[in-house]
Amino acid sequence: MANVVVVGSQWGDEGKGKIVDWLSERADIVVRFQGGHNAGHTLVIDGTSYKLSLLPSGVVRPGKLSVIGNGVVFDPHAFVAEIGRLAEQGVTVSPETLKVAENTPLILSLHRELDGFREDAASASGTKIGTTRRGIGPAYEDKVGRRAIRVLDLADLDTLPAKVDRLLTHHNALRRGLGHAEVSHETIMEELTSVADKILPFVDRVGNILEDARRAGKRILFEGAQGTMLDIDHGTYPFVTSSNTVAGQASPGSGLGPHAIDYVLGITKAYTTRVGEGPFPTEQTGEIGDFLGTKGHEFGTVTGRKRRCGWFDAVLVRQAVIANGITGIALTKLDVLDGLEEIKVCTGYKLDGKVIDYLPASQGAQARLEPIYETFEGWSETTKGARSWNDLPAQAVKYVRNIEELIGAPVAILSTSPEREDAILVTDPFQN
Repeated sequence: MANVVVVGSQWGDEGKGKIVDWLSERADIVVRFQGGHNAGHTLVIDGTSYKLSLLPSGVVRPGKLSVIGNGVVFDPHAFVAEIGRLAEQGVTVSPETLKVAENTPLILSLHRELDGFREDAASASGTKIGTTRRGIGPAYEDKVGRRAIRVLDLADLDTLPAKVDRLLTHHNALRRGLGHAEVSHETIMEELTSVADKILPFVDRVGNILEDARRAGKRILFEGAQGTMLDIDHGTYPFVTSSNTVAGQASPGSGLGPHAIDYVLGITKAYTTRVGEGPFPTEQTGEIGDFLGTKGHEFGTVTGRKRRCGWFDAVLVRQAVIANGITGIALTKLDVLDGLEEIKVCTGYKLDGKVIDYLPASQGAQARLEPIYETFEGWSETTKGARSWNDLPAQAVKYVRNIEELIGAPVAILSTSPEREDAILVTDPFQN
């Protein structure tokens, strides 16, 4: 049995939550390996919607072990609140069903505040990134700066005060420079100690648990957050998140070696969306953009922000296929295109009059890109709820086949509605 990494191939919001949940029926363990509670997943099961941010999508399926890996930045208070919301919907999350890696760095209130201070200052100067203001970036900065408070530190109250002082030396200097009041040692200690007893029962040596499971032949599903074009190295920098979102991060973000990865599934929306600032070559701001946004219910799970919408960009996805080593894609939201007379797909760009077939790394060059489109005939019949190729209109099948050819990867799964069972399984990644 194969172990599978699920990643987004665009700017996030591709429908990873539904696909991970759908695949988790075949998995034994579901692992989050990067990002934080800025990543929203909406799962629709038997008509009930579950909105997840920090927790792996596997938590809503009984009998599965869920894992938060060390590559995640972990807000302990958001964690407790999310578990509480799920409990109100009848989903129990316990230390038996969820493990948190002991070396996972924490997001604190000072990270959220710093995120907001910076974004406000950037907004005033017209250079904002469009963050969720949840402290993700500052928490990763502290991790790399070797001053982070980690989950395991909550179990050692003798050494915790010195670590808090080291953290505050850095943050209070920043706050003074930005014209904001300092944070007291007592405030952070209270923030940490007040939640420690609720977090510590979930903490474990995750890498060892995963290796034991792998050796026992268990099937592991690695769940990424955001999308490839938000990767700190390979995305539309600086309009990106603060972690590596590509499939290779599943290994260092979970503590399990790369030998454990057998199949990479790229979740790919049948059109393109992004939230926040940054380049978007195929964005449609008129009638088509409104059609896609309204019919696709394109609002962020976490922020509620309206997503920008546009035509499918085969250049971006082809680049994501390379960066992730994508084996096959799960194509989602095909039904949103139902009823369009014609559908456009970006097959290349013009940059300063020259035709190119890649996304340049330069921010300035990205802003000057002009998409080159190929137009396909649309279809009037519905694809919503289809569960076999025979249920699809001929033009819809042709559209899917063209996408496969343009991006250089086959469709393994075709999702035709938000409902868990509305999908066409072409290739089972776990059987690859």
